[in-house]
Amino acid sequence: MVKKTLELPRMRGIQDLLSINIDVESPTTTISIDKIRLPAKQARRYFDVEKLNHLAQSIQEHGILQPLLVRPFSGVSGEYELVAGERRLRAAQIIGLKEVPIISKDLSDIQRSQITLLENLQREDLSPLEETEGILELLGIQLDVAPSDIISILNQAANNKRRNLELTENVFRQIETIEKVFSTIGKFSAESFRTSRLPLLNLPGDLLDVLRQGKLQYTKAKVIAQVKDEGKRNELINKAISDNLSLNEIKQLLKISKSAETTIEETLRTRYTGIAKRLKNTKVWEDVKKTKKLEKLLKDLEELLD
Repeated sequence: MVKKTLELPRMRGIQDLLSINIDVESPTTTISIDKIRLPAKQARRYFDVEKLNHLAQSIQEHGILQPLLVRPFSGVSGEYELVAGERRLRAAQIIGLKEVPIISKDLSDIQRSQITLLENLQREDLSPLEETEGILELLGIQLDVAPSDIISILNQAANNKRRNLELTENVFRQIETIEKVFSTIGKFSAESFRTSRLPLLNLPGDLLDVLRQGKLQYTKAKVIAQVKDEGKRNELINKAISDNLSLNEIKQLLKISKSAETTIEETLRTRYTGIAKRLKNTKVWEDVKKTKKLEKLLKDLEELLD
């Protein structure tokens, strides 16, 4: 058994945030890769295959330089639950490694979730949506509330500020904790997160899926979300991904599509106006059969408009 530096998420105030004492040096051992279990709830849903293969090649050449962080798996002797290092674990599986180096720490469920989330929030290939959902989960852990409650807290603080109202003591302390977490993460403030990231959660499901997979930038997704027709939106999503369309190109396609829709609408309006004028002056009302047919068509039109 050797000692290696335990590199947990390198963020300002990390130990204070986690409320645990992290040793600078920790013992490392090697175990069977089959003895490591993934947590039931993972912060990451998507891993870039190309980047994973690149990491796997690096591990094959140089080995795993940074041990995986695990904790003993509850109720099963000799098995462990992964805390940090899922990319390394998956890359090791790709090249068929039988054993991997680990550092085992006794961590509570909350500490495990905090460390896992903080590690993943540092990854460059984490999609904006996954980052947003991860931050909400982390904030929920810190405040001991559901992620949906974090959204309510942020909105309440913003509404009170807009109305020049003071926050209740409870909400004030919650906002203080939220700002502390953002300071530790090194990006966002409570308000910038609320305005720039929370709107992502309101996007249609098809856009949320491609965002989680990292296939589309969230700035592009917000523009595509303007397309309400699901079929047309899916076509635009696929085209944006396959052709790697720029944001301006997507906006131009939307402009053309809206122009075409406007032209069709104007044509129909013109036809209706013309028909209405002709009906006023026509002698079709003198024909009983035509009158009955017109009556049926008018009834159909009224039902269509109801």
